[in-house]
Amino acid sequence: MSQLPADADARRAVAPVICYPVETLPKPDMALYRRAREGATKVAQWRVAPRDAASFRVDAGQFFRITSIEGPQVGDLNLWNANDLSERFYSGKTRALHGTHLTEGQRMWTSFPALRPMATVLSDSLSWYGADEFGGRVHDVIGTRCDPYTGNLLSGTQYHHCCHSNLTRALADATGMSLAEAEPHVHDVLNVFMCTGFTRDTGQYFMKASPVRPGDHLEFFAEIDLLGALSACPGGDCGQVHSSDTAACYPMLIEAFAPAPGALEGWEPPVRNGYDRSHGR
Repeated sequence: MSQLPADADARRAVAPVICYPVETLPKPDMALYRRAREGATKVAQWRVAPRDAASFRVDAGQFFRITSIEGPQVGDLNLWNANDLSERFYSGKTRALHGTHLTEGQRMWTSFPALRPMATVLSDSLSWYGADEFGGRVHDVIGTRCDPYTGNLLSGTQYHHCCHSNLTRALADATGMSLAEAEPHVHDVLNVFMCTGFTRDTGQYFMKASPVRPGDHLEFFAEIDLLGALSACPGGDCGQVHSSDTAACYPMLIEAFAPAPGALEGWEPPVRNGYDRSHGR
């Protein structure tokens, strides 16, 4: 162990600063979105089977809602630009801008070079949860998704119904790609309904039983044309394990809603990032 320097306390006492102040971020017009949602009509729905995934498509300017049904269940969400799979959800930048967990008024951002809002959280029935005594919060952009590679690394298993594999199959089915072609497009997720945080002593990522109950939802406004995939995690409420055939798992519901004509007057899909991409040359 390294030697404690004489000024250790002073170094630790340095106050933190926010890496990316968000005061200048373009702000969503939540009042407009909510007015448009009031008159929106349901246009599609998809049921996600336990320990499996489903794909869905939502047009820019529509709404989509993810709901827990039948029992407490968390889901792993991937989003892509429906017209260009290389533009996809960027969990790391979303985390840097908004924090480790998302709620109403915050946004899912796309990958470089577009870096623009792709979906805005319109309503969150679990917003009441806040932070618990362990530092746990809901809807994280920390975890990557349960996957067969880590399972094999840690326990030598060949488990195929983890979220990574579920999302890979769902994307392949939605696009006609092979599994090998689809897998590189699967990316770090928004963990819908999952309750997570970091331990104070070791800084490790933890999960605990989600507070979600049937009827709880997370709803979004689609800022661009979206292709999505949602996996009903094989850990159920993730209170004990994930990547498991023994945890109690339940289906999830995705619904899409279209606003009435003219309800979004003045709104336009966000443009791609304005950086000139010259990189100093």
